[in-house]
Amino acid sequence: MDDPQLASKLTTGCAVEISGRLTDSPGREQSKEVQAAQVEVVGPCDPESYPLQKKRHTLEFLREIGHLRPRSQTISAVTRLRDGAEMGLHRFFHKNEFTRIHTPVLTSNDCEGGGETFNVATAEKKDTDTAFFGRKVNLTVSGQLHLEVFASAFKRTYTFNPAFRAEHSQTGRHLSEFWMVEAECAFVNRLSTLLDVEEEMIRSTTQYLANTAEADLGFFLRDNEPLSKLVRRLIDKEEYPRISYTDAIDILQRADAKAIFTFKPQWGHGLQSEHERYLATKHFNGPVFVTDYPADIKPFYMLPNPDRCTVACMDLLVPGPCELLGGSLRDHDFERLERRVGELGFEAGSLDWYVNLRKYGTTPHGGYGMGFERYLQMLTGLESVRDIVPFPRHAGRCQY
Repeated sequence: MDDPQLASKLTTGCAVEISGRLTDSPGREQSKEVQAAQVEVVGPCDPESYPLQKKRHTLEFLREIGHLRPRSQTISAVTRLRDGAEMGLHRFFHKNEFTRIHTPVLTSNDCEGGGETFNVATAEKKDTDTAFFGRKVNLTVSGQLHLEVFASAFKRTYTFNPAFRAEHSQTGRHLSEFWMVEAECAFVNRLSTLLDVEEEMIRSTTQYLANTAEADLGFFLRDNEPLSKLVRRLIDKEEYPRISYTDAIDILQRADAKAIFTFKPQWGHGLQSEHERYLATKHFNGPVFVTDYPADIKPFYMLPNPDRCTVACMDLLVPGPCELLGGSLRDHDFERLERRVGELGFEAGSLDWYVNLRKYGTTPHGGYGMGFERYLQMLTGLESVRDIVPFPRHAGRCQY
């Protein structure tokens, strides 16, 4: 370079404007290069204090510099995949005549009744948590119940919204603020129909990324044959395996004869992460639907099966995040649902609006929800969803 002073300003992290010719590159690491005619440093960067250097940084280190980590190769690739995946999802839903609904972030219910919600209050010290709205209000954990309202009018609805859960888990699968893709379909009376929709959503979106984000997806698939095989399986037209919860317990109990699990698999208990991981990673080595869980371990709104012991529901298990999505047929019987809500001790009248949907022209219907970060975690093979979301929030951490 002819200008030594300019050369001294060209440090790692600086912002530059370059004029010249874009040509094919003879190098192996890039397809194009710029033959510069003019270079201007528009934003200098102090090389002594700039934390991103020309070396490999751990993802844990990058989380400590969240305001700079988008400049790293891994996070920039994740961010572009995130953008592309959202586009792919919207494309799938619009192609299949779903109407997007902006479900509320502020709500007076917690959907599944788990109680792991963030309560909303004003900054006024004299106010109680009911002063502003006249009742307790929390940040949403799911848009499902509101989505069902519109599904009774629009037949097929979906939402892509943030959700919030106040749980203290520090695992790589959990965040306090995350994004959910949820859908509800009217006139659905068979669980298999709902599974078909879910499966095609995953297949279509993954194919869209393979077509439009080949370089960024390839960044994570490179030298990772198990992950490459998983992506090919997700796109493949062959139906994903479908087994009942009872069959899953049988598979797990036979495997546990070798004492490989910390928690013994038992019918009537929820599947632990180690159980889900075994089914998806070891036994099926790919995606698998598990259906018809015991009613006692599932939420109140799920449709009971004829056996009265199980409900018409499913989880999709995959290598990586394990549980990717969950859903069910919804109970559309007014009297049965009203009785169930009363038995569970919900605040009197708080769910009348939801139950009353069953009185006014209801239909058999069902829906599901998928954690958006978990979907991307599956595709990238990253161990923590904290590296998938732009600004991770979790117990003990809400920076920026």
